Amino acid sequence: MGALDEGRLNLELETGIKNACIDLAFEHQPETLAIQDAVKLLLQGLHEDVNREGIKKTPFRVAKALREGTRGYKLKVKEYVQSALFPEAGLEDGIGQAGGVGGLVVVRDLDHYSYCESCLLPFHVRCHVGYVPSEQRVLGLSKFSRVADVFAKRLQEPQGLADDICSALHHWVKPSGVAVVLQCSHIHFPCLDVKSPSDNGFVKLMVSSGSGVFDDEGSSLWGEFLSFLKLKGVKTEALCGSVKKEWCPSVKTSSEEEDPEMVSAVVSILKSLGEDPSREGLIATPSRFLKWMMNFQNVNLEMKLNGVNGVNGVKANGEVKLHCELNLPFWSMCEHHLLPFYGVVHIGYYCGEGYSHKSLMKSIVHFYGFKLQVQERMTRQIAETLSPLVGGDVIVVAEAGHTCMISRGIEKFGSSTATIAVLGQFSNDGSARAEFLDKIHATAALKADASSPF
Repeated sequence: MGALDEGRLNLELETGIKNACIDLAFEHQPETLAIQDAVKLLLQGLHEDVNREGIKKTPFRVAKALREGTRGYKLKVKEYVQSALFPEAGLEDGIGQAGGVGGLVVVRDLDHYSYCESCLLPFHVRCHVGYVPSEQRVLGLSKFSRVADVFAKRLQEPQGLADDICSALHHWVKPSGVAVVLQCSHIHFPCLDVKSPSDNGFVKLMVSSGSGVFDDEGSSLWGEFLSFLKLKGVKTEALCGSVKKEWCPSVKTSSEEEDPEMVSAVVSILKSLGEDPSREGLIATPSRFLKWMMNFQNVNLEMKLNGVNGVNGVKANGEVKLHCELNLPFWSMCEHHLLPFYGVVHIGYYCGEGYSHKSLMKSIVHFYGFKLQVQERMTRQIAETLSPLVGGDVIVVAEAGHTCMISRGIEKFGSSTATIAVLGQFSNDGSARAEFLDKIHATAALKADASSPF
């Protein structure tokens, strides 16, 4: 797809510091205060006590994360590029390409995150750029990531992001052409009755954009660029080409009755980030964001224990052995930053032959996941709830990816967190714990890597 969209490019050229409160400390800037007020209202709409320990400072943390995550509105590509254009000779006459100027340069695997303009949730971006330098100059390699980040740190959708990166590089670097391929990964929207998210919980989309000598995506030069991506294992067959695909799961969710004050709060957040809530891509965003948020409201959901009779039912035949329920999926929302975390829970317990309550354990994991949570607390709650039902001996391990680890300036892509809770025999029996962990290791090779979007 061609990237030279003058409207989008002119917007970037004109973008300065929209929120010009640079003389005030961050915590006192009007935008920060407005987002904090909006988040407090949202928390109250989730039936949370905004003064309880754990979420007392959540409004400020959310404001800081959102403003950091959309800082691209205040940045200009020119500031990164102009000081990093270096003279490099190349072929001016003759036949062929000679490295540097006149030859294809490919920069791969630039990891970024952006915020989805449809639902305000962060999504992962892996960016690949190819360009053919001209005018006897090349761009410093680190600047490709800088330029991509200028546009990733805005409310975005994949194709628009690819076009923005491509057109900006073409305008400021003035090469013979630019090619951009993005691999994007968006978290699914779970509902309270969804217990087994498919595809490791991600919607995946690959998009491309080209300019100059890369205008024709059927050209041999494009083919060469894609061949360099294939060398890194990128499945370029997934490119959607010119076919527009709805990729944000929120677009497919049904609308429900909304609290007008909560909608207004999200609108206030969009304005504070420097966005226009009335533009086409953002009109339905407040409703979609609330649809996600309301999954995690603090209500007393009924947890059915399916008539389990506790110890008597577990050890009726007098012989017990280690039973495991592994890879039980869960969704949750970090109460510190109001960002999703997700993963799997493994449960081990001792009981007699023929005893299995996997559905019960899935329900308990599901119950404690759908709340404003921290992973450590969730792991402990699952163990404490199961303990009297399985005779007291239980071990629980939770493995999770936290979007707050990539979308708050930390940007630790691919990181994961494991927490463990042990009760009864597992507390003082190292061999029992080791046996259970070995069970997890044995199945790890069969489990898809949830942290990898492609």
